Amino acid sequence: MNIPVWLWAATLLGLLAVLAADLFIGGRGPAEVTTRAAIRGITVYVVLAALFGVGLLVFGGSQPAGEYFAGYVLEYSLSVDNLFVYLLLMGSFAVPPELRPNVLLVGIVGTLVLRGPFIVLGAEAAQRFSATFYVFGALLVYTAVQLVRGGEKEEVDSSQHVAVRIASKIMPTTSEYDGGRLTTRVDGRRAATPLLLVMLAVSVTGLVFALDSIPAIFGVTKDTYVIVTANAFALMGLRQLYFLIGGLLERLVHLDKGLAVVLGFIGVKLVFEALHEEGVGWAPTIGVVWSLSVIVVVLAVTVAASTVSRRRDA
Repeated sequence: MNIPVWLWAATLLGLLAVLAADLFIGGRGPAEVTTRAAIRGITVYVVLAALFGVGLLVFGGSQPAGEYFAGYVLEYSLSVDNLFVYLLLMGSFAVPPELRPNVLLVGIVGTLVLRGPFIVLGAEAAQRFSATFYVFGALLVYTAVQLVRGGEKEEVDSSQHVAVRIASKIMPTTSEYDGGRLTTRVDGRRAATPLLLVMLAVSVTGLVFALDSIPAIFGVTKDTYVIVTANAFALMGLRQLYFLIGGLLERLVHLDKGLAVVLGFIGVKLVFEALHEEGVGWAPTIGVVWSLSVIVVVLAVTVAASTVSRRRDA
């Protein structure tokens, strides 16, 4: 789609307004998020994402709307795996429960800002060089294989996180929280609290996960506007999802295998598209409807298989 500058500006301002409202509401008094509040927050973000998709359908047509919904479901499903690492980070930094909502929100905003240049550069490369699809496809297939072979999640050592090591070189740090403050004074010197460090860690971790999620969404759309908005809505709803299913993540025992199938499928799809563009007649093109159907079916089977396995083990 040819998106005018004013629409880009209006979209970005709208997304920032939603995040600012969420930060303002959550920051008025730090408190632990209840299940009811998490469900309410997820409902709001899902409705907003759906309304945006309907707007694309009305003003842009069925093609960009279908690509948006497929990209949104894909990014949201891949983000679920991020929650495992976020849980480990929160435990490693010993973040108090009442501070975790703001940690996640600020970390997600940081992730969106850091992902922006990667999305733009990836879109430019995909439009100019068909070989980019081979690189993205190979990366996704490799990630899928690693997910299958990954095994158990490892513990996270907060002191060894790249964000913590970089921050420690810039300014002193302390291991003690000072309420909701990002910095405090230790022996007369300004020092970063663990709250600032964990926010940086969550942001950088979200960027690392973009190494598979951004190439994956190129498997369903090449439109920069669709990619940016699908990523934004998927990440914005991640904070409430953390508090809703944080305790249930361990029950999704086959999540990695399901995501591996999705990433492998998208990786092969990208390779087929690159071959098709180069005139290889036997290489099929897989439409957005088929892509969305495969993603939804695989995720449903993953949840069902995990439920059956947990009941059998119990």
